[in-house]
Amino acid sequence: QVQLVESGGGLVQPGGSLRLSCTASLSIFSIYTMGWYRQAPGKQRELVATITRDGVTNYVDSVKGRVTISRDNAKNTVYLQMSSLKPEDTAVYYCNAALSRASLIAGDVLVGSWGQGTQVTVSS
Repeated sequence: QVQLVESGGGLVQPGGSLRLSCTASLSIFSIYTMGWYRQAPGKQRELVATITRDGVTNYVDSVKGRVTISRDNAKNTVYLQMSSLKPEDTAVYYCNAALSRASLIAGDVLVGSWGQGTQVTVSS
């Protein structure tokens, strides 16, 4: 059973930075497109950033220029570096995997049972 473990969240002031990590118990991690999602209270889960097996990245408009997704296949880990954080970035952040970005968008993800995620709170 594949597991994805997110970490790195916390409480940060507006304008601050955080780096989130997601480690997968997946021996063939490198073939998957990875994505970071977030879900704010009372809102639907939103796909924030994706990175393909070849390192091609995509971001939702609201985070462009402030967020960088990267991956280390040797460590089965995907990262989300966030800077210039805003209160509206407050959410639980999750990662997941799929064979394509389109599948991530459609919610056709590798791990159907979403984990606990990691809480990011941006507040003064």
